[in-house]
Formats: sequence, C-alpha cells, structure tokens
Amino acid sequence: MRLIALLILVTPGILAVYGIKLIRDALFGELQPLFLNLFIQGLSGVFLVVGGMGFIGGFILHRDRKRNKTKGRFESR
Repeated sequence: MRLIALLILVTPGILAVYGIKLIRDALFGELQPLFLNLFIQGLSGVFLVVGGMGFIGGFILHRDRKRNKTKGRFESR
C-alpha cells in the first residue's frame, strides 16, 4: 500500500521536473520534437509544473488536515 502511495506522489513530481525542462528548453530556443512551437512547449511546461506542484501540495494539505496539524488555518468551513 505504501508503494502505491509513493508512486502516486512520485509521478506528479516527475511531471513537474519535466515541465521545468520544457520551460528551460523553450527559453533557450531548443524545440522538442513533440511540440510544433516554442510558445506551446513553454506553456505546456508551465501547466506541468503548476499541476504537479499543486497535486503534491494538495496531498500534503489533505494529509495534514486529516491528522489535525493545520492549527485551524486551513480548516475547511
């Protein structure tokens, strides 16, 4: 069960790292063969970074709410 949870957290992390690579390549003008335009490559990199970090942050917030470690600041109303 812990292995599945680890895979659920590692996969968005890997996607976020790939998104950073796409952004870096778009800034330096290196087009990946999957994309048609540098702008589309950079925009998809931003989406991957924001999505991956948002998923990991949401997971950590959910876990902390469940264990009552948020000190009332992020409690749902």
